[in-house]
Amino acid sequence: MQTPPPPPPPASAQPSNPLHGLTLERILTALVAHYGWPGLAERIALRCFSDQPSIASSLKMLRRTPWAREKVEGLHLFMLREQRRDARPAPAPRFGQ
Repeated sequence: MQTPPPPPPPASAQPSNPLHGLTLERILTALVAHYGWPGLAERIALRCFSDQPSIASSLKMLRRTPWAREKVEGLHLFMLREQRRDARPAPAPRFGQ
């Protein structure tokens, strides 16, 4: 007797998670492009960002340190909110009030 095939995965298991589908490398690369290594080291006090920083060494450290990864993911979400806020058009001035 054959076993039935497994059910297909849901189309979007995490529709409201902005980090879904992003690799840690993409997140870190975007942060470095936006803030630079010195800016990243100011915002998150990790030696891998201030002492001879590189993507490879930072990824190695972040993959082994859950609390540091959470801080990096949180900063990425903050950066995305900032970018969305800055991209919004300014409200039109109201006359007569």
